[in-house]
Amino acid sequence: MDPVWNHPLVGRVSRVGRRLRRTDRSRPWLLDTALVLVMVAVLCVPDLWPHHHERHDQLAKAFTHLSLTATLALQAGQVLPLLWRRRQPTVAFTLTATAFLVQCALGAWLRAAVAVLVALYSLALHGRLRHLPTACAVTVSGLALLAVRMRSDVSVLDGLFLLSTTIVAAVALGLAVRIRRAQVAGLRDRAARLEIERDQRSRLAVATERTRVAREMHDIVGHNLSVIITLADGGAYAADTSPERGKQALLLIGDTGRQALGELRRTLGVLREQSQAPRLSPQPGLADIDALCARIRSAGPQVTYRTGGTLDTLDRGIQLAVYRVTQEALTNALKHAGHDTRIRVSVTVADPLVHIDVHDTGPRDATVRIRTPHDEGHGLAGMRERAALYGGTVTAGPTTDGGWRVRATLDLTPLAGLPAPAGSADPSGPPDPSGPADPSDWLAASEPTGGAGPAGGSGTGGAA
Repeated sequence: MDPVWNHPLVGRVSRVGRRLRRTDRSRPWLLDTALVLVMVAVLCVPDLWPHHHERHDQLAKAFTHLSLTATLALQAGQVLPLLWRRRQPTVAFTLTATAFLVQCALGAWLRAAVAVLVALYSLALHGRLRHLPTACAVTVSGLALLAVRMRSDVSVLDGLFLLSTTIVAAVALGLAVRIRRAQVAGLRDRAARLEIERDQRSRLAVATERTRVAREMHDIVGHNLSVIITLADGGAYAADTSPERGKQALLLIGDTGRQALGELRRTLGVLREQSQAPRLSPQPGLADIDALCARIRSAGPQVTYRTGGTLDTLDRGIQLAVYRVTQEALTNALKHAGHDTRIRVSVTVADPLVHIDVHDTGPRDATVRIRTPHDEGHGLAGMRERAALYGGTVTAGPTTDGGWRVRATLDLTPLAGLPAPAGSADPSGPPDPSGPADPSDWLAASEPTGGAGPAGGSGTGGAA
């Protein structure tokens, strides 16, 4: 920064200027009154001082000497209207210019004539610009009369040029200040609008983040609680007949609860206002669907998981969306179809689309409520929102065999560099058609005959 601006004198002048602006905004009449008093002391009083013409012999010869009453009247007519120069600039200039023209017509010389330049400046700053040309013409005509009076000392053109420069200076100063104030007002308005837009963007970001967290919480809590409840019901039933199965149920409940707690910590970690967030595991992807199916199997249903195409090159965002859609569909199948259903899960990449298909055979117990399209809740809405992020769709509805089917399609077009999908791997075979006939057989369903295979393969669980 320039050292001049750091000088103590400049700092004091700046502080005085800020105080004057604050005072002017609160009491504008005070500054106008002070200006009139200063002009009276500097311009009017010297013309009333005795023998002032003796010190200005040339002016005394060129101009007319007025009586004290006429001098006071012309001085008042030119100076006092300045009290309204900001509230009524046109009226103030009209009164001042009228007294100035009378003075020029009488051929008198009064220092108070400077007031017409102040009124012209105020008109350029506060008044209507369409009045400015007329005001300049009136002022020039009065100065022309003064220039004619001074022709004995200087030529009329030279005198008129010198006096006209004062008009140009007054108008230019008024317009410059007016433009500057308009620019400052525009910058303040723009800053206010930018602040409002920033607040709106912040509120929108908060709402978006709340929606995202709510969706993640629904997926995590809804899925894991459904598994835990099913395990707890089966464990309570088996506690009397098979204590070992009850113990295994408790262990499975503990594992599911710990996994849910880890996912909750990861999701809620973004809400912590800490400078350094704790190290958390990444979001789940396609590789975690095997473990997801295993948890569902542990609650009773038989789950078959098949994949097709090149899955390992999918974007992490796509993988998370596929995982969450599959998780929500499996949770709904467990919740509505119960533990004695068979579920087929299929994830296939067919460039440029990813297809997700989750089909359950429905409950064996006819007393279990059958789902209808009117049962849509937050889960299906969340799946559709996730699919919409990638230009996809989700459809869900009952099947002819009494089950339920969820189909989702995600578009990979925005993602560049995705290789051509490979052919689907051969499935290892259909699941065992038999299943646990009553709740006492829930543990047998939790011991799959074949684990979920790797990407491109299949896994079948649930032996009766």
